[in-house]
Amino acid sequence: MTRLSLENRTAFITGASSGLGLNFARILSAAGARVALAARRTDRLEAEVAAIRASGGQATAIALDVMDAETIGAAMDQAQAALGPLSILVNNAGVSGEGAALSLPVERLDQTFDVNVRAVYVAAREAARRMIDSGVAAREEARIINIASIAGMTQLPGLTAYCASKAAVVSLTQGLAREWASRNIAVNAIAPGYIETEMNADWFATEPGRNQISSFPRRRLMDGDALDQALMLLSGPAARFITGSIITIDDGQSL
Repeated sequence: MTRLSLENRTAFITGASSGLGLNFARILSAAGARVALAARRTDRLEAEVAAIRASGGQATAIALDVMDAETIGAAMDQAQAALGPLSILVNNAGVSGEGAALSLPVERLDQTFDVNVRAVYVAAREAARRMIDSGVAAREEARIINIASIAGMTQLPGLTAYCASKAAVVSLTQGLAREWASRNIAVNAIAPGYIETEMNADWFATEPGRNQISSFPRRRLMDGDALDQALMLLSGPAARFITGSIITIDDGQSL
């Protein structure tokens, strides 16, 4: 991998203010991409954009709540105006949707699917439209990467709504890949296992959380950089021949 392997590509990352999304923005920027960091917490975004620019990269902060699906396309237009035609979308924003089915409020179920499924669908569609219109797709540089989960292929206790939403992401990824294959848009997903993030840090600090870690075959959580190489693979030239793939990276946790 060379430092400029994604030079002249523009990436749009949702949920980029912390955790995986923030790391994805840093990795893509380090590889030469121009990065649009999109999230609700704009104070965090501005600080990271300043850091990327200070290191010689190009970045912009985009205020976006993916719950408001009508604003996603406008956010991408804002990113393109600042950085150029969109060529990489990382659909990373997500919520945990934890709770037993008998007690989970319907509003929480709706929120889980609004963020984890509807927003992924809308963002992919809006990105694809722009990739086609700009000629990025015709140049075979269009990349859509959805962040799924091992939860989309197995059942995790107390996470039925979350598992169902991530199963939908897996299906969406394969369906859109097939639909847009003739358009030369590569649509793939990464299905991670447990990586300690803001979303789950409190849980893994508890005794039940520690017990869960001890039940994994390797008795550990994955490092924050576990997905970096898969991200680069699916963002770059190699993905010209990869579409509809779900890459599982879980350190054997689902075995």
